[in-house]
Amino acid sequence: MIIVLKANAKQEEVKKLMDIIKSKGLQLDVSKGARQTVVGLVGNTEVIDIEQVQGYECVDKVMRVEVPYKRASRAFHPQDSVIPIGDSGVTIGGKKLAVIAGPCSIETPEQIEGVACDVAKAGANILRGGAFKPRTSPYSFQGLGNKGLDMLREAGRKAKLPVITEIMSADKLPLFLEDGVDIIQIGARNMQNFDLLKAVGKTRKPVLLKRGLSATIEEWLMSAEYIMSEGNHNVILCERGIRTFETRTRNTFDLNAVPVLHHLSHLPVVADPSHATGYTRYVEPMALAATACGANGLEIEVHDEPSRAWSDGAQALTPDQFDDTMRRIRAIREVVCQETME
Repeated sequence: MIIVLKANAKQEEVKKLMDIIKSKGLQLDVSKGARQTVVGLVGNTEVIDIEQVQGYECVDKVMRVEVPYKRASRAFHPQDSVIPIGDSGVTIGGKKLAVIAGPCSIETPEQIEGVACDVAKAGANILRGGAFKPRTSPYSFQGLGNKGLDMLREAGRKAKLPVITEIMSADKLPLFLEDGVDIIQIGARNMQNFDLLKAVGKTRKPVLLKRGLSATIEEWLMSAEYIMSEGNHNVILCERGIRTFETRTRNTFDLNAVPVLHHLSHLPVVADPSHATGYTRYVEPMALAATACGANGLEIEVHDEPSRAWSDGAQALTPDQFDDTMRRIRAIREVVCQETME
């Protein structure tokens, strides 16, 4: 249920109404926009008499929200969310396009620091790199773990970029918070790891939530709701391709999800053409397509020598290729949004 307040609502009457609602055991989410204030009610809203609430002078209208996700719903929060990334000055959401770039796996200090400098020079504003790697085979490289986190943080410091990396389990959360990770990534395989979602929800750290391998959009938004229900509203959604009958690419890149999510939710949407396609030759065209359809950000894998990469080299761009791709992304962005990325 949402309550839309009148523009000239008296604060004393608003407070009186809010106190009555809280006394019935409901939680309130207040979204203040330029033209109106929307109050979202979370809990058993059957205890609320709509006609009685509508009778308050401060209330413009009252509506029930039919979707199961509440805090992630645009009805609860009509304005687009813009997520600040620490004190870096970088944001995800709104009018500016965020570009996350870096290798699939952190391998050596020289490798991650070199790539960090290259992607920063090309225009990326967030550095990615995997320290803990969820792999299909137990015999594949699983990441450098704690040592990799240290390398990532140092590379980000030198390149002056905030960093993002994937968490695998809730017991690693203190390490991520202590080690200066700026964005916590929840991978596709953990999209419905509800204990992990609740754990990151208890922090206020930005969380990039990747879509599950075969998840519907509603299931994905319900996972976001798990995080937000614990108090962390700094959630970023990431479309990374889903599993379908088609096997020519690694996954099927569901770019329909971008405008659909913008319609249903206020949360920023990032697109990952690297994992979606699985092949270097397809990354650029799909990055351009994601930019054109309104993604708030891109996540692109970059490696200095993809043929020697310890994981996912087949879908990585070289720094030179990434630089060329960024130039084309800027051109698309300027056409679609009539604004520059500078």
